[in-house]
Amino acid sequence: MASADFIYSSDPGLTIGFHGCSQKLRDDVVTGKTFLHQSNNPWDWLGDGIYFWQNNYDRALHYANNPSPNVRIDHPSVIGAVFSLGNCLDLTDKKYIDLLKYSYETLDQTAKAEGTELPSNVNPKGLEKSNDKIIRRLDCAVIKNIHKQLKKLGEPPFDSVRGVFFEGDELYKGAGFLDKTHIQICIRNPNMIKGYFVPRRVVKWP
Repeated sequence: MASADFIYSSDPGLTIGFHGCSQKLRDDVVTGKTFLHQSNNPWDWLGDGIYFWQNNYDRALHYANNPSPNVRIDHPSVIGAVFSLGNCLDLTDKKYIDLLKYSYETLDQTAKAEGTELPSNVNPKGLEKSNDKIIRRLDCAVIKNIHKQLKKLGEPPFDSVRGVFFEGDELYKGAGFLDKTHIQICIRNPNMIKGYFVPRRVVKWP
């Protein structure tokens, strides 16, 4: 029986994610004055969508305090969100990893036939020796190609994309763990987001 015949690739539950932003944006979203907008940069790691760190408040706060060079965040803060993944392009699932590879191969074949070059994943100036390659134009193009091909075929679109990223420096010499490893979720369908909240601190109990 093919793996596609099983029903376990879609997470049926709700997930909590965190988004680093300004305190004003957090408050305005929570009170319904505005909403989070999709990111659609050609270097976004998981393609177009609203980005969250899965169950990772500290990583979201770290980003708010250390945003990308072209982003300014006044009064860094974190907003929480509760969402479902829906039809998820889950890059922790082998069949979707295989789909990603196939998407790359089709793009590569097209580029060679047209005599063009695919974009690359690169590091920004000053971080050329980093292994992270945080400007991910190639990955973004490969993921967006999946969405494009599904639309052409008339197939249901993916509501979200999830990926695990092994990022940063070794925790200790010879470690298999990196200090910025995280799970990132990109929500494409805003209807997957069930609500926003201001993260609260632990209270003493009992």
